[in-house]
Amino acid sequence: MSRPPVRILLVDDHAVLRAGLRLLLEREDGLEPVGEAGTAEDALRALPRLDPDVVVLDIEMPGIGGIEGAARIRERAPGARILVLSMHDQARDVRRAFDAGADGYLLKSAADEDLVRAIRAVASGERYVHPSLGAALAAPPRDGLLDRLTAREREVLRLLALGHTNQEIADRLVVSVRTVESYRAHVMVKLRVSTRAGLVRAALDGGLMEEPD
Repeated sequence: MSRPPVRILLVDDHAVLRAGLRLLLEREDGLEPVGEAGTAEDALRALPRLDPDVVVLDIEMPGIGGIEGAARIRERAPGARILVLSMHDQARDVRRAFDAGADGYLLKSAADEDLVRAIRAVASGERYVHPSLGAALAAPPRDGLLDRLTAREREVLRLLALGHTNQEIADRLVVSVRTVESYRAHVMVKLRVSTRAGLVRAALDGGLMEEPD
């Protein structure tokens, strides 16, 4: 007796991409795309009706997004496997996805070649990580001190590390120089550093210099 096909829910806010993935999967024996969703919220509403075995999920979407979406899907459909399909190749993004409950992580640039393999892997209970991400994941995690900073403190730290003066930061953030100095003081206390060089090193170690401007 043949095994039932793997039921797949495609979740991405780009309809053209979803259509392309569906066509790719429909050509494969044993795989059955059963539905599509443009947001994680739509996917959550569709779960009871579609009962997917695998949810293929983008990270960057309107609404709660893929990371929070993965966590909620894991809560509501613990039997479903989650494969994140993302353009982001940073180790921190991969770790965030797995921490949220993902079972696999595949780069969109490799979807044509490796999506079927990744879906079959997670459907069979394996954890899948695209091979090109292996080196990044092998590196030790970033220091967690930056998690203590607020979003504005992180931005001030990043701008300081990029060489901006307090006045330039104040102009950019539309705040007073005194406010920038206060943020800077709070950051130095939280990160336990006492020099600008220490701030730059903390920003580098925390990956802030890799974030988009």
